[in-house]
Amino acid sequence: MNALSRERQPAPVAVPPEAVVIGASAGAVEALSVLLPALPGDFPLPVLTVVHLPSDRKSLLASVLKSKCQMDVREVEDKEPMESGTVYFAPPDYHLLVEADLRLSLSSEAPVLFSRPSIDVLFESAADIFGPALIGVILTGANCDGSRGLRAVTDAGGVALVQRPDQAQAKTMPQAALEACHTARSLSIPEIAVFLQEAVTRK
Repeated sequence: MNALSRERQPAPVAVPPEAVVIGASAGAVEALSVLLPALPGDFPLPVLTVVHLPSDRKSLLASVLKSKCQMDVREVEDKEPMESGTVYFAPPDYHLLVEADLRLSLSSEAPVLFSRPSIDVLFESAADIFGPALIGVILTGANCDGSRGLRAVTDAGGVALVQRPDQAQAKTMPQAALEACHTARSLSIPEIAVFLQEAVTRK
């Protein structure tokens, strides 16, 4: 039996997905520590992740999650080519963008909603490149960054998933995303993990 309840079963993915973008803030470490280790080592898509982090110190997020995950996990280096089966994290104090040639670029442009890296910046650039082949995921957080970006994902024909606000450590970000994007599906983190795995098996 499908792990998702029938009532919560998202509609099928319209086109085979080519990438996943994830945004999170307050409570991100706990949420990502459930979601990312649930993805198998042969998960075939790049997973691009923005977490709001202090700009004045080195992030240990990638190294901490690498020890828990089956997928390769690393912090992005400017202009590196995007590879399938890898979880990428934006480094502190840099926006992360997807380029037309599928390279990942870092930008020191002004913060968006007081955030650099910005979830909106990543999601909007990825939506421009992948269109309907993109899955956007908004997790726990205490501001509304990501709402505009998730709307860009669905406007381009992609799929929007949001952590259930009542299960998030900080509800503001998932609530704002659901208000901005009425076609988004609200799921628990285990259900999001199942959705992502089933989406790639339908390729």
